[in-house]
Amino acid sequence: MRIAIAYPPLPSEKGVPLLSQNRQFQWFNRPTFIYPVVPAQAATMLKRAGHEVGWFDGIASGWDVATFDGRLDAFAPELVVIETKTPVVARHWAYIRALKARAPGVRVVLVGDHVTALPEESFGQCPVDFVLTGGDHDFLLVNLAECLGGAKCGLLDEARLEPGVYWRDACGTVKNSGAFRLDHDLRQMPWIDRELTQWRLYAEKNGNYRRTPGTYIMSGRDCWHGKCTFCAWTTLYPTFRTRDPKEVVDEIGHLVETYGVREIMDDTGCLPAGAWLRTFCEEMIARGYHKRVRIDCNMRFGKLGEEEYRLMRRAGFRLVLFGMESANQGTLDRLCKAVRVDQILAGARAATRAGLNVHVTVMFGYPWEDPREVEETVRLARRLLKKGYAYTLQVTMLIPYPGTPLYRELAAEGLLTASCWDDFDMRKQVMRSGVPEEQIKAAVRRVYRAFLHPETILRRLASTRDPIEDLKFYWRGFLSLTGHLRDFKP
Repeated sequence: MRIAIAYPPLPSEKGVPLLSQNRQFQWFNRPTFIYPVVPAQAATMLKRAGHEVGWFDGIASGWDVATFDGRLDAFAPELVVIETKTPVVARHWAYIRALKARAPGVRVVLVGDHVTALPEESFGQCPVDFVLTGGDHDFLLVNLAECLGGAKCGLLDEARLEPGVYWRDACGTVKNSGAFRLDHDLRQMPWIDRELTQWRLYAEKNGNYRRTPGTYIMSGRDCWHGKCTFCAWTTLYPTFRTRDPKEVVDEIGHLVETYGVREIMDDTGCLPAGAWLRTFCEEMIARGYHKRVRIDCNMRFGKLGEEEYRLMRRAGFRLVLFGMESANQGTLDRLCKAVRVDQILAGARAATRAGLNVHVTVMFGYPWEDPREVEETVRLARRLLKKGYAYTLQVTMLIPYPGTPLYRELAAEGLLTASCWDDFDMRKQVMRSGVPEEQIKAAVRRVYRAFLHPETILRRLASTRDPIEDLKFYWRGFLSLTGHLRDFKP
């Protein structure tokens, strides 16, 4: 089969959509792109299965709609796969309607956390053919292609479908193969074909990278905590699995030797700790990769101590990303973060002392918080920056995505105010709150402005080791900062 992995352009006055492989959607005034590991894995596995695969990321490529459509039509796909999220799902429905009008014979697949939470909704909104639920849509796509390619008269071989597939039969009835399962063995996956998936589109414009070119991998799917009530990816990966740490180091070596990659973001929701992490670090050091590439990862406060952070630093880790979310214990408990406020400061300090750059994520707009609690979070976030315990941070407005416990909680309490999925894009409040939207956006801007505080700037300059490389990074950071201030303008 001819199969296209597609990201249609989504032109908007709001900016550029941060869509691919993103847990929390946002429009950015300054473009940034995340390499979509799971769709790239799907493309690789489909090619290995004998299919002709095309990669069409109109967003990262900067194509307009006409250019994208022309390239897609020239490829003449039989199957088009689109990753979607809540704030843009209606745009994707419209695109599917237009695509079907232009090419009635093409079949379309939707994947992602929104359609996993609401799998039947899209069938009522557009002529989509298939919805794949769960996070292992790479494995499901291979299975679906087999069931389509081997079917007589173009019919779907329903009996061979794996659980998690929704489709529309010849009579228009929506059917499914049951609840998705996460029983695929990640250790059997081939390494991603980086050329097929045009990895260089995502190698420069990414705020995590200090050194470029950079790229993404995933050591596991997705987070071993997996209980945060706001995280949309808990709908995709309710269980946690890992790859073998030595095999992950093998892949890192391949990326360094073959493509000259200088920084790698491991986008596992939370990097495995304990024996897995020790083995990984020891392998990185033993093979000498710790001197040739920098590693970034997600981690949780309260899990590791300074000794473990020092081992990570020796192994080549540079950036560790933590979800701070709030400085109020009641909010952390309600989000099921399983972390104390005092562990936030202690963990950021320990990682920084070990020589790691700390990145923290912060959210505002919790319906149950009052202005005093908002101020507490502003104060702690600004303190982390000024004291050098956070090297970078990301501040957003809270969005309850369908399928998450937070969404169900707010819906049950009648606190949701938005009825249009387009509004779930961080540009406005979508739930009732004791703090007005303008105050929430002002809090976001105040935290970001801490980057411009003299104490923050002096610490940053004092930490400069490579003037040319570091100043380039600081300049990119300044452009990102001005972009974020525009993202949350009044």
